[in-house]
Order: sequence, then structure tokens, then C-alpha cells
Amino acid sequence: MSEPIQTQDIQRPPKYLVEGLAHIGSATASGELFRLGLRDAHLHGPVSHSPGKVVVGPALTLQFMPKREDLYGADEYADPERQLHRHTLYHTQPGDIVVVDARGDLTSGCFGDMMLTYFKGRGGIGVVIDGCIRDYPKVQHLGLGLWLKGVTPNFHTQTNLMPFAVNVPVACGGVLVMPGDLIIADDDGAVVVPIKLAPQLLERAAAHAEWEDFSRQRLSEGGDLRKYYPLSAAAKVEYEAWKKKQGKQGKKGKKKGK
Repeated sequence: MSEPIQTQDIQRPPKYLVEGLAHIGSATASGELFRLGLRDAHLHGPVSHSPGKVVVGPALTLQFMPKREDLYGADEYADPERQLHRHTLYHTQPGDIVVVDARGDLTSGCFGDMMLTYFKGRGGIGVVIDGCIRDYPKVQHLGLGLWLKGVTPNFHTQTNLMPFAVNVPVACGGVLVMPGDLIIADDDGAVVVPIKLAPQLLERAAAHAEWEDFSRQRLSEGGDLRKYYPLSAAAKVEYEAWKKKQGKQGKKGKKKGK
């Protein structure tokens, strides 16, 4: 079997981007990225296996390839350091998300309980896998965000796959993910945010979320859908007045708190 590929760490995005995008949700991110020219940022296939969990963070990437026995044996304990999926997790810093190109395979468990316990202990917050994990009865209680195509009792080399490269560009769910890209994942799914688009997304998404708050309030009060979603010209005037009022109330609240 060949020596493990030399792996590199990722360049992580500024903290303000991660914190700012933590409040917008995958649906808003997907829509705004489309308006910024990204045809499809949704990682198709992996779905939430941790209902209610929301994670935003940089992507550590792992690429699997079809197993070739002369390059990769079946005994996962014989020489652990040749197991490249371990090397991905060695790079973990608090807030990281592992994104795995597992070729949509439903028979090979890319990670199990022990590996993901280590990942969580290092501060990892989520995994997005175009494939499966094993030991789900234990893993589901770790508190990680899990976006998976499925679960299996098999370990990763028991069937069709071998880990091939770490922190390289990968195709997860048919979408390109670069090491260090931001991932936004919630119950709607997982979305990749290219770093160069992240500042624009943050600016546009913040404005979008604000007018949606206003529209949601009006619609809950019986307002006309044609007027409030999207905002009509008449509703925009009303929205600006609402924003100004909200700002004044916020200042009063802060003053009182002091």
C-alpha cells in the first residue's frame, strides 16, 4: 500500500463572517447565492440526521475513491496512520465542519463513534457526507450536526471505498467544495458558501432577513400576501417606518438596561 498523501491545513475565514452567517439559514443563503450568480450551492443527497441543529463553519475536506485492493487493505487497525480519514480529523479546530465526498455510496461507513468522538472533543461541530457513517446509535448523542445520505453497520474499507486525499477540492452532493469554504447547514440541508462571496452574502442576507421579519409580522396579522411578500412599493414605505421605529425602541431598551 502507498504512503499516505501529505495533507495541508486550511485557511479559515474571518470570525465575523462565521458569526454573521450563523443567523441567516440555508434557504436564505441558497437564494442569495443564486442572485449572486451561483447556480446551485445546495449539497444534494446529505440530509439532516440531527433535527433542529444549525452549524456554520469552515470545511475540512475528505475525498474517497473506489477501493483498489493493491493500494488499500481491509484491516483498518493494521496500520492506523495510513488511514487518511484519520488525518482529516487531525486538522480539526473549534468550529470546523468535515465535508466528505463519499461518491454517494450507501454501503461504507466513512466515520464511526470513536472518530467522531475525537472530532467533537477537538471542537468540531458538524459533518456533511455524501454517503454514510456507522455507529449512529452512539453518534447521534454526541451533539454534532449530522448531514448524511444514510447510515450503515459497515466500516469504510469493508466494501467499496478508500480514503484518498485530505483538504483538496471535493464534489459533495454534486457540488464543488473547496477546503476552507463556509458551510451553512440546518434542517433544510447544507449549502456551500465560497469565501469570496461570503462578505456579499452576509450584507445581502442581513437586509433580506430584516425585511422578512417585517413581512412575517404583517402576514401573521392577516396582511395581504401580494403587498408584503415580496415587498410592494407601498409596503416598502411602511417597512422603512417600521425599521426606524424598531431602531428607536432598541436604543430605549439599551438605555434602560444601563
